[in-house]
Amino acid sequence: MGLSTHVLDTMHGCPAAAMTVSLYSTDGAQPQRIHSWVLNADGRSNGPLLDNQQLKVGTYRLVFGVKDYFAGKGVALPEPNFLNQVTIDFGVADVTQHYHVPLLVSPWSYSTYRGS
Repeated sequence: MGLSTHVLDTMHGCPAAAMTVSLYSTDGAQPQRIHSWVLNADGRSNGPLLDNQQLKVGTYRLVFGVKDYFAGKGVALPEPNFLNQVTIDFGVADVTQHYHVPLLVSPWSYSTYRGS
């Protein structure tokens, strides 16, 4: 349980290994960074973003380093590129449930949903 993410690169048809992700709490006047990760070979963090004890009712933000990831893969991006970072704001209402926030991404599009 807790909070997790998984990023899939839809351009290359693979997990987004080595993409950076940062998690923020957005309950206060200014977002507060909780932690940042570099995703593993499966496009996931090596553990939960927040475990059951750390996850609190409130609002959060995930920021995915899309531009840097695709540039690192050698994709020729226009300047300025279309997507720099993908930011997903979401709320946690029930800390007894698992919140999974996957991202499907290319240099030109993305989608997300609440997974299980």
